[in-house]
Amino acid sequence: MVVRRRRKSRKLRGRTRTMGWGRVGQHRKAGSRGGKGAVGFHKHKWIWTVKYFPDWYGKRGFVPRNPSYEEEIRILTLRDLNDLISRLKLENKIEMSEGRVKIDITKYGYNKIVSKGDIEIPVEVVTKYATEKAIEKIKKAGGEVILLYTKETGK
Repeated sequence: MVVRRRRKSRKLRGRTRTMGWGRVGQHRKAGSRGGKGAVGFHKHKWIWTVKYFPDWYGKRGFVPRNPSYEEEIRILTLRDLNDLISRLKLENKIEMSEGRVKIDITKYGYNKIVSKGDIEIPVEVVTKYATEKAIEKIKKAGGEVILLYTKETGK
């Protein structure tokens, strides 16, 4: 026949303070858990850390300081602007106003004009940013630069 034993909880009714954990205090406080909270993750609880939280230690990824204010500057040189205008002329997608070629470079994925190269065609360029030299060269050719962003307006 099967031996029927009483459960531990039934045995411990009435006559014990420590419920089978030895001296008073051996099953109390943080000492029985190896320290409070995350203490010992790099020491005596290392195996547990590796098993359950392998990414607990070490840096991972990159978070910019304030990504909402960052904007990627995509430059277009005057030489590339000449190429873009000639390509658009071939495709008949060019706008003319007051005898000048009108082009909004933001539609083509650029937001800044720099002065590398020269331009001979009178051009009216709409852009967010432009260097002073680029503006000077475009005006010299009989063109104009319309800036969408200026320090005064902040837009």
